[in-house]
Amino acid sequence: MAMRIGDLRHRMALETCTRSHDGAGGAVESWGVMAEVWAAIRPLAGDEREMGDALGGRVTHEVWIRHRAGVFAEMRFTASGRTFEIRAVIDDGERRRFMKCLCEERNL
Repeated sequence: MAMRIGDLRHRMALETCTRSHDGAGGAVESWGVMAEVWAAIRPLAGDEREMGDALGGRVTHEVWIRHRAGVFAEMRFTASGRTFEIRAVIDDGERRRFMKCLCEERNL
């Protein structure tokens, strides 16, 4: 399906994680906004699985943005109280026009 610029109607924060030592041998994660981008969100699939003693849901999405350097699978998008962890980044058509980010939505 071809992406059109008008499809990018969701304002999202592209965030990157920084880790710092906590002084007790562990690390503390903090997320900071790297950029604000316009995006298209397309749900792909959902499923349930057992997590501990409860069922948990998982929903996967494609998040499309205009091509930009420095977007990696270690990052995430946030918007309107939702969090989308990036699992893979694909340069659609290898033309440096749009990027398709395969994401998993998390309830944090």
